[in-house]
Amino acid sequence: MIDIKFIRENPDKVQKGAGDKGIKIDINQILDSDKTYRKLSESVQKLREERNKAAEKKDIEKGKEIKEKLDKQEQELRLAKEKLDDLLLKIPNPPLKDVPIGDESKNKIIKKVGNPKKFDFAPRDHVEIGENLDLIDVKRAAKVSGTRFGYLKNEAVLLELALIQFVLEKLTKEGFIPVVPPALIKKEITEKLGYWHGMKNGITSNEEYYWVQDPKENQEMYLIGTAEHSVVPMHKDEVFMGKDLPRRYIAFSPAFRREAGSYGKDTKGIFRVHQFDKLEMVSFVKPEDDEKERKRLLSLAEDLVSELGFSYQLVKLASQDMSFPAAETIDIETWIPSQKRYRETHSISTTTDFQARRLNIKYQDGAEKKYVHILNGTAFAIGRTIIAILENYQKKDGIVDVPKVLQKYIGKTSIKPKK
Repeated sequence: MIDIKFIRENPDKVQKGAGDKGIKIDINQILDSDKTYRKLSESVQKLREERNKAAEKKDIEKGKEIKEKLDKQEQELRLAKEKLDDLLLKIPNPPLKDVPIGDESKNKIIKKVGNPKKFDFAPRDHVEIGENLDLIDVKRAAKVSGTRFGYLKNEAVLLELALIQFVLEKLTKEGFIPVVPPALIKKEITEKLGYWHGMKNGITSNEEYYWVQDPKENQEMYLIGTAEHSVVPMHKDEVFMGKDLPRRYIAFSPAFRREAGSYGKDTKGIFRVHQFDKLEMVSFVKPEDDEKERKRLLSLAEDLVSELGFSYQLVKLASQDMSFPAAETIDIETWIPSQKRYRETHSISTTTDFQARRLNIKYQDGAEKKYVHILNGTAFAIGRTIIAILENYQKKDGIVDVPKVLQKYIGKTSIKPKK
């Protein structure tokens, strides 16, 4: 959420920021709603003061008269507040100054590392490799759960566990707190996070996620699309001590995506599935440390990719390709041999104080309480990382070598066809 004071003082900037993200807002309606709310708030406050004076004078008739007016205006005030909040929640976080403006065609490659893997044979895709080595089974998963699900088996499971151990070992040394968060969150939390208010490729963000109805509690619960969805609101309505920042988490969780509107090659195998596991970094920092933390998270993600021996590129996303709460996003795209191109495996984003305002997460700065900045970044999306390993480390004879940094966790140097 954007500070209402900032909106009052910079309406054109707010309107432009939303437009840069491809979202239309009526800034005049927002300002009018704000004026109505403030006017009612002042009127209610005066009536409360008059009521107190009438009570002191024991003027019962005057007190009744004031109470009737007050009850009516308090109801009007509640409705005005609800209307204003609804409008404010629909304003996206504006992009930072150096973010390219436009749709995904304006995404900017800012760095390339390593050379794409070359083979002296036609490289197989991860589905063929996975089936040959009995690592991936999408056919039986379709029978049980439908399309875009898969079973990981044998060494694929060991690879997942190795990746988890690899990340935890590295990041706990960097001061990250390991956490396994809930996979279900309340509807009100999704609204505070802000991801559900956006739209991408003509699809509203809430259509991308699964929800369940809890009949006992009579409430909707959403399945998280990434660990940050339940880690960020963990500190809702809390105040950090300044000395305790930055606070960093490395979270492991399942992730659930409907992937509405996705068709074609990406739906083959386990590249774009409805359920996958993920390791996610989340940081709470002081505003002045935001840029430094962005660089830190990106550097850590690059280190993880480099230690696995992948070639990759960094891409700064254009304004309309970012999520609703993000002010800047940089993707890491890893080389996928069978597709002969780089594909997104990581995203590093700052939401500045946008989510902190919506979730009321602050820190104590002397005598003042200020909103923190919240950042998130992928450590590993397990499925896509396994794809990259299988395809980049495959050999002509069907064997897949295990990246050196993972060998100690798996206890073998290669994955061979079953006899």
